[in-house]
Amino acid sequence: MVAYRAGQPLRARRFLADVRRLAGLLGRASHVLNACSDRYHFSVGLAASLVSQRVSLLPPTTTTEVIAQLRRFAPGLICLTDEDDCSIEVPQLRYRAAPGNDDAAEVSVPTIDAAQPTACVFTSGSTGVPLPYHKTFGSLVQCVRVEAERLGLARDRPWTIVATVPPQHMYGFESSVLLAMANGFALCAERPFYPADIVAVLEGVPRPRLLVSTPVHLRALLASGVTLPAADLLLSATAPLPRQLAHQAEERFGTRLLEIYGSTETGQIAARHPTRSAEWLLWPQVRLSVDGEESWAEGGHIAERTRLYDLLELTGPDRFLLHGRVADLVNIAGKRSSLAYLNHHLNSIPGVLDGAFFHLEDAPASHTGVERVGACVVAPGLDAKRILEALRQRIDPVFLPRPLLLVARLPRNSTGKLPQHALRSLVTAQ
Repeated sequence: MVAYRAGQPLRARRFLADVRRLAGLLGRASHVLNACSDRYHFSVGLAASLVSQRVSLLPPTTTTEVIAQLRRFAPGLICLTDEDDCSIEVPQLRYRAAPGNDDAAEVSVPTIDAAQPTACVFTSGSTGVPLPYHKTFGSLVQCVRVEAERLGLARDRPWTIVATVPPQHMYGFESSVLLAMANGFALCAERPFYPADIVAVLEGVPRPRLLVSTPVHLRALLASGVTLPAADLLLSATAPLPRQLAHQAEERFGTRLLEIYGSTETGQIAARHPTRSAEWLLWPQVRLSVDGEESWAEGGHIAERTRLYDLLELTGPDRFLLHGRVADLVNIAGKRSSLAYLNHHLNSIPGVLDGAFFHLEDAPASHTGVERVGACVVAPGLDAKRILEALRQRIDPVFLPRPLLLVARLPRNSTGKLPQHALRSLVTAQ
């Protein structure tokens, strides 16, 4: 059993036949931007790229600016989509289900070299240019097989994975797609978002079942008042989960809740049971080193020594405490960016003389539990609407500033720096 859609099973023969068929349709593409929203379609696209030795690109967003940069990065790029109105401006291949019954086809299981380049994931640096991180098939499989062990998922049990996170982002890529593919589990094709949808999808798949989610989704689910079906494990990532919320989730679902720690650059490297301990337990062979506010990870599935942009405290050779993010990082609805990246795009808008994003205090500020950022802009010839329209073409919409204040000048100090509290004081003064 490879997947479920609307509670109906999709078996290995069907999957392998779909992979073989799609691989033959990729043409001369060297790289595949896999934009499929259906998790089964995404998985077929990933596997088709693998067997035809093409690299899957997983950018943090698909804004006009990022897509233009990806086209320069990979001129032979094609977009695989299962949407009729996909707006990504690269040559597109529409995913279509095969006619007839492929379950009866005789299809052999392909072998993939561990060193084969499989995916290129991107983070956004201070220049605004997506920074690529290459992942091999062996390193990805090694990582998620350790994840299965750390989560206590026996590979001889038919686990089903339901996820509220998209497969294109590193957490969803590893924990809702690769975790299933590399360990013989089944994934759920749907990506439920609203509480009632999450409940319906969970109820429609057999146990044991794992719910892969985020603090934002879990908070909304618990607050909705819907009757929750039994789950056999909950998994959370993208932001630290408040301990009280973890206790509530475990009580309502009647099971354990575990958290994953990692980054786009490294993949996941640690896990913890937050209702029992604040400490994170590292993956075997992964090592951390801390020098002041700089933390570095290496070993195991990590290709090279890599900077972690979080404040960590080592408590043992394989354990650490997380004390928060480096101040420049922004995490909204499971998506990561940085103030430097956002500022770069704000100041690249014609007519903007000076501008800066800042964190709003007392977030979350809405019932959705989503953090907010604001921005102050010096742009005498522009209004807020035009600035927001220009930003929408450059950054993911979740990072659009609320509020956006037009000011005569920014409160820079004698060294040209902009203290966050000084920017927030402009909001208070309005």
